[in-house]
Amino acid sequence: MDRFEKMMINLLSKMGYKGPDGDAWVTQKTNDGGIDGILNQDPLGLRKVLIQVKRYEEGNNVGRQTISQFHGDLDLQGADRGVFITTSSFTKGAEMAAKTFNIKLIDGDTLTKLMIDYKVGVQVQKTYELFEIDNDFFDLIRKIIKHLI
Repeated sequence: MDRFEKMMINLLSKMGYKGPDGDAWVTQKTNDGGIDGILNQDPLGLRKVLIQVKRYEEGNNVGRQTISQFHGDLDLQGADRGVFITTSSFTKGAEMAAKTFNIKLIDGDTLTKLMIDYKVGVQVQKTYELFEIDNDFFDLIRKIIKHLI
């Protein structure tokens, strides 16, 4: 099982796509029908989201043909929605195809933000407290002192 695929299923589950009574898993490495993970949003699996992930280097963008292939894989699996995650970016053609096929695209920048927001694959190193002067408090003290004098 690919750790990156497992991490992406964990991320989407934490985001609530698994549903309260659903299930989520990574598919087998070979003969997976182009699907890397499945999120059943209900106990019977009637509403499911299929996932495909690609770890691509920057500049190796996902194109329209790859999204069209994923759509075909969704259709063969009987799913009407999917999420395609890449560490790189998508071409304009891929973005247009995804809108037509009800596929949500997550590029590397969005993925980074989501991983931080949902604390998946990251660890907090340090936490800082930021302090601000309470001017109302000091104004009150000045008034009291002025009143006493």
